[in-house]
Amino acid sequence: MVIAMRRRLNITRYVPLMLALLVLGAGFFTVYQGLMLDGGLAERILALSARFALPDGSAAVFAPNEAESVSDDEVYLPDIVSPDELIPAEDSEPIENAADILPDVPQNAVSSQAAQQAASSQLPLPASRGTILRENLNIKTTLSTLYLAYKNGIVKNSTKLSASKINEYMNKDIAFKIYHNDKPQVLIMHTHATESFEKDTEYYDKNYNSRSTNEAENIISVGTEIEKQLTAAGIKVLHDKTLHDYPSYNGSYDRSAKTVKAYLKKYPSIKVVLDIHRDAIERDGSRLSCVTTIDGKDAAQVMIISGCDDGTMNYPKWKENLRFAARLQNEMETLYPGLTRPVMLCYRLYNQNLTTGSLLIEVGSHGNTLSEAKYSGELVGKSLVSLFNKYKGT
Repeated sequence: MVIAMRRRLNITRYVPLMLALLVLGAGFFTVYQGLMLDGGLAERILALSARFALPDGSAAVFAPNEAESVSDDEVYLPDIVSPDELIPAEDSEPIENAADILPDVPQNAVSSQAAQQAASSQLPLPASRGTILRENLNIKTTLSTLYLAYKNGIVKNSTKLSASKINEYMNKDIAFKIYHNDKPQVLIMHTHATESFEKDTEYYDKNYNSRSTNEAENIISVGTEIEKQLTAAGIKVLHDKTLHDYPSYNGSYDRSAKTVKAYLKKYPSIKVVLDIHRDAIERDGSRLSCVTTIDGKDAAQVMIISGCDDGTMNYPKWKENLRFAARLQNEMETLYPGLTRPVMLCYRLYNQNLTTGSLLIEVGSHGNTLSEAKYSGELVGKSLVSLFNKYKGT
């Protein structure tokens, strides 16, 4: 009986210890979760508390192990995905909400600044990437001395010529005829053949110079879409794919002039020379994608450049090219409203003095995608067919 009582007394003496352990256990989690203290400091607090609440010697179980302590400079965090790793490849969808794909991280494992970044709706772009602004640059504006109308199209007058003079020139008819026979009527070429496009619609790679020698990726593929439409309509086309801007960009127009002259000499039946380019438009570090929707599909907008002689260019027949430009833009706007940007009439040569049917056509910008540009090439080709059928030779 004495032995039993001693056992009960022995158990009773540990009741305070057990209660203290429960209290300290709750305090342990409160310290870690509420105050977000580092492990070393929490252990010291618990050890100090144990010395006051527990019997002598019991506090030793909470004493910090100095050999295994971690300094303040060596905080170990779980692996977090780097923002750079979250940026998608160019041929994948851009990330719009990084918080949706960040791994779950305990709140006490990251600093408040990192937690805020993880919870933000969009991660900042790395230095190698820039944004693409998608805008419709079609202009339906009040007419002035700067913007002149030709039917459904608009011409931007960047010359010193009066609006009345330009209207007078545009309203005269074009002189050439297009024949449906086995003789070449149209030459498609590219002074800047390596001009290429984006694969993404929201971001661009600053390390990519928007140039490619691959015909499947550069502006040549857009020229091919135009060629297909003309050929299908029975119009004989030649498509020159010389890389006039590679390996050297300088001197491109001199080299392309030699190419055009050689074709005109060999095929004097050529009436029209189309120099197909893509534009390059930027604003405050962002690239512009000039885009519209035609029949439910995104299309790169098209701008025709028609040169004008300032009296020093030996380009007396620029008016004929302007008439062609105005009519082609009107045809595109009639068939596909919104496809074009205003025709640019400016003091430039661009080898347009070589024929009376020479135009420089910018299809999209370096912010557009290749698919948008190729679709526009198809629409330009169909518009040319429609226009040429009105000037069909017999």
